[in-house]
Amino acid sequence: MRNIHFRKAEPRDLAAIVALLADDPLGAQREIQSEMPDTAYEAAFAAIDADPNQLLAVAVDGEEVVGTLQLTFIPGLSRGGAWRGQIEAVRVASGRRGEGLGHRMFEWAIAECRARGCRLVQLTTDKSRPDAHRFYEDLGFVASHVGYKLSL
Repeated sequence: MRNIHFRKAEPRDLAAIVALLADDPLGAQREIQSEMPDTAYEAAFAAIDADPNQLLAVAVDGEEVVGTLQLTFIPGLSRGGAWRGQIEAVRVASGRRGEGLGHRMFEWAIAECRARGCRLVQLTTDKSRPDAHRFYEDLGFVASHVGYKLSL
């Protein structure tokens, strides 16, 4: 795992990112899987890439994309005008789980948030993912809030 590096995702990574998003029980139900990424993914990638407060990142081993996450940098007035880093869509390739890659991805993401001046890092996770909850708690995250979503 010493060859792992992290970088901003590039358009050539899109198919691998979508495959990672689909590579779990929840993602398999939500994602559109095909040889070529659906145009909705292409449009979303372009919007993320164009927004300076978004960072879609990949973990790469050699040339292989083995993980992904999205960081959103959120300005706010609360907490004395603090910026927040929101970590979402975290995925590690199924064949690479259990190697410590997720931990390294979070270390990298938190360092990126610090570098951008964030005073808080937050995330949401599905209630049906108890292993993820334990992982986040082991990293020092606290389940301090209740989140709600409304599908449109």
